[in-house]
Amino acid sequence: MANNTPQLNSMDLASTLELLSRGTIEIAGMLPYSSNYTLLAQVEYQGVQALAVYKPCRGERPLWDFPRGTLYCREVAAYLVNEALEFALVPPTVIRDGPYGIGALQLFIHHDTEAHLFTMQQEGGYEDVLLRLVAFDCLINNADRKSGHCLKGMDGRLWAIDHGICFHHEYKLRTVLWDFVGQPLPAEITTALVCLQQRLDRQDSLAESLAGLLDRAEMRAFRRRLDTLVKTRVYPAPGPGPNIPWPPV
Repeated sequence: MANNTPQLNSMDLASTLELLSRGTIEIAGMLPYSSNYTLLAQVEYQGVQALAVYKPCRGERPLWDFPRGTLYCREVAAYLVNEALEFALVPPTVIRDGPYGIGALQLFIHHDTEAHLFTMQQEGGYEDVLLRLVAFDCLINNADRKSGHCLKGMDGRLWAIDHGICFHHEYKLRTVLWDFVGQPLPAEITTALVCLQQRLDRQDSLAESLAGLLDRAEMRAFRRRLDTLVKTRVYPAPGPGPNIPWPPV
């Protein structure tokens, strides 16, 4: 049975963020199957240790449609939006100046290496989580929601990772999850989106943090997508395409 309660191994969220933000980083090796320089790291702070995924800016592969050196910022922005919505999808992620320079540092999720989004759909029990995930991807304009970008934690929880190519000001939503097109957003998702609108209207710390990670055009587009989701209250249809990432897993 799926479990998406906000549990982070044996640490609470505040302790996890403190560990990631202040801990000593020691590189353990490279992670396979990544298009960018992605490293497994051991992080230690005040006697507490955890594994983390370190994505330094200098290891980012240049893309023609995303500004160079910004992918790590998008990883952190995705985490902040996830936390603001209380969707419990994205592992804790911070910006750190590590052994290979500034980049994103994300808690490593111990997971079933044979599982991914498609296998979890077949297993069943993830329907409510997927409704949140699809709304989240629409909001952040995720250009690369592959099946393999969803992990099944050892407790059965679904985690969403790899958000480096999100938040573009042009419509670029590419996902393997088009199951809910035209369906109404659940009331709790709409409520979360409205609360996010209100926070951005107040220009609170979240708005300031996102403005430091995304450029003005991206922030305006992000707000337009948010307002549209709240106004229509339905899952949007695909754009002109391409709409599905390759490979899909």
